[in-house]
Amino acid sequence: MTAQVIKGKELAHKLREEMAEEVTQLKEKGIIPHLTVIILGDDPASKSYVNGKKKASAETGISSDIIEMPLSASEQELLDKIDILNNDDHVHGILVQLPLPEHINEQHIIEAISPDKDVDGFHPSSIGKMLTGNDTFLPCTPLGILTMLQSYGIQIEGKHAVIIGRSNIVGKPVGQLLLNEHATVTYCHSRTKDMTAFTKSADILIVAMGKPNVIRSEHIKEGSAIIDVGINRKDDGKLTGDVDFQSVSEKASYITPVPKGVGPMTITMLLQNTIKAAKGLSGVGR
Repeated sequence: MTAQVIKGKELAHKLREEMAEEVTQLKEKGIIPHLTVIILGDDPASKSYVNGKKKASAETGISSDIIEMPLSASEQELLDKIDILNNDDHVHGILVQLPLPEHINEQHIIEAISPDKDVDGFHPSSIGKMLTGNDTFLPCTPLGILTMLQSYGIQIEGKHAVIIGRSNIVGKPVGQLLLNEHATVTYCHSRTKDMTAFTKSADILIVAMGKPNVIRSEHIKEGSAIIDVGINRKDDGKLTGDVDFQSVSEKASYITPVPKGVGPMTITMLLQNTIKAAKGLSGVGR
């Protein structure tokens, strides 16, 4: 068996073409979806990621801007900036690039963003609606993973999904989204004993550990679908995931590559949420 590669980059491109058409239609109604990203400091990785969001926005016709603040900016200064954006009718989506410096309470910032503009899907209101299966902004990486599974016709209902990792950004919400789709969900983490017993029973295995190539063929079930969320840089500068792609692809039925897998879908879902916000705030409906 050789696994079918879930080509996140190609799927993202297709979805962005569809979004561009929708944005064109919104502009004909006088609605220009706009995303504002706030970044503190000049960390090269964060700046590169933020610039990638701006480029992707432009590809779909979404207006965007980046607000750069010094790393030394106070929590109150950041809250004041968010308040201005919350009250700006031209801004539909607000995203604060994480992580934030230690002197700023991340949760305070997340909660300060209007739920109507929470395109990251991290506001407690958004999380609560996700838990209860109501319409809301869903976190971008988990939504991207769900979209990939659905686009490739991978059955979720009744299947055993195992999530390795319990972060608020990926692990917890992706498990909830799969539960909402009627999967049986198991979470594994650093305190889990005999993790292989769980991974070998998974029909769908989602790996978000941040450790290169730790999942190998002996850890998975024959014919399972493997989603690799990990991004690790090797000594030679190349990127690799948490899954040993070569060995696992010989046993799984589906697998995502790193790079060009989950990453492009994350940004694409951010664009989708921004369009959704523009429609909701403009009275067009979500």
